[in-house]
Order: sequence, then C-alpha cells, then structure tokens
Amino acid sequence: MLPKGKAKGLTAIPKVLKGMEITVNSQLKQVSEPCSVSQLLDQLHQAGQKGIAVAVNSSVIPRNNWNDHHLKPYDQVLIIRAAQGG
Repeated sequence: MLPKGKAKGLTAIPKVLKGMEITVNSQLKQVSEPCSVSQLLDQLHQAGQKGIAVAVNSSVIPRNNWNDHHLKPYDQVLIIRAAQGG
C-alpha cells in the first residue's frame, strides 16, 4: 500500500532554490538567492583563503562585511588574489 498522495513510480520533485545571475571576474554565474559575499566565496571554494580582496560593482567590500553584504541580480563581482613576486 502506498502512502496517501503518492503515485506508484513517481518521486518527489526537489524544491528549487530561487537563483540569480551575477558576473564573477567576467564570467556569468548562477547563485542561490540570497547570497552573501562569504557564501559566494564558499561556493567558489575560496572561503578562508588569505590575500583575497572583493569588489562589487567597483566598490571594495571590507572583509569584515562579507557576511552582511548580500549580492543582487546582475551584480559585477571582482575577486582579486594577491600574488608574491616582483
């Protein structure tokens, strides 16, 4: 006997997260909404790395604001990594 409301052979459709498009270093990306700068860096496997600076729409976002700064659709994000050398 099947649970009430379940048809044989059908599976539950996963909940789809609302997404938005942003540009990261000139590449179009689809991210979940809402998405903070910290969450974006986590999705890009760059969270916790030192020597990273982030600008959104040409404005630098201080590291201590990354958790609180939420991205908006079509934001232009620039991630810069410091490099040694001369």
